[in-house]
Amino acid sequence: MTIGFFDSGIGGLTVLSEALRRLPANDYLYMADTLHVPYGTKPMEEVRTYIVDAIESMVDVGVDALVIACNTATSIAVAELREKYSFPIVGMEPAVKPAVEMNRATGKRVLVFATPLTLQMPKYYALVSRVDEEGIVDSLPLPELVGYCESLQFDTELMREYFRGKLAGYDLNQYGIIVLGCTHYPFYRSILRQVLPPHIQIVDGNVGTIKRLTALMNRFGIAARHGNGSVRFMCTGGEEAYLDKMRSALNFYQEQYMTTEL
Repeated sequence: MTIGFFDSGIGGLTVLSEALRRLPANDYLYMADTLHVPYGTKPMEEVRTYIVDAIESMVDVGVDALVIACNTATSIAVAELREKYSFPIVGMEPAVKPAVEMNRATGKRVLVFATPLTLQMPKYYALVSRVDEEGIVDSLPLPELVGYCESLQFDTELMREYFRGKLAGYDLNQYGIIVLGCTHYPFYRSILRQVLPPHIQIVDGNVGTIKRLTALMNRFGIAARHGNGSVRFMCTGGEEAYLDKMRSALNFYQEQYMTTEL
């Protein structure tokens, strides 16, 4: 049983980590579109072509289910991919709905961090319109952050100043939750925690995505089996150095953030 994970770069490793924790009896294939990362600042039609071509390469290798571990890629291509392939495909969307539900009783607002392209997509506007009846959701594009992450830029002071600059125009006392609407962003959770007031919660969609994957696999009759949690890495550029970077980034994230609590 092989589950594929796709992202433009290393961001989807934050979702893969959750799968490795919750579904260890599978094997995994992780594909990064290193030739075209980042997606969030590129034209939509151009990105759609990149995604479809990369997924085709994964299918050629062999996957039994697929996670589009990228909010931008999900918005652009998940419907087309589901029409094209018969195996289970799980997409991602910013965790706006649970954030609104969690925040409803507090009277606080919700702030969504995402790439510019995700925030421009009709799918995102439809999501917010559907769940934000009280008008408490605000959105903040962070166009540079994927590039920082891909460069493994985790210098604490530099990134604290970056986030402080981006948040300078916001009264954070008005907010109760920040949604990490790009799978790269959880790499910065601990640095964000140093910048934000303690009352603000930080949420992402990773746990919910893997729960949806599990339910869909059960529905398709392909529950976890015959695997040992091995991970094979691929990238569209084929660079061995990037494959090494993905392995290092996965280890870094698991050591920093993953716990035994389910």
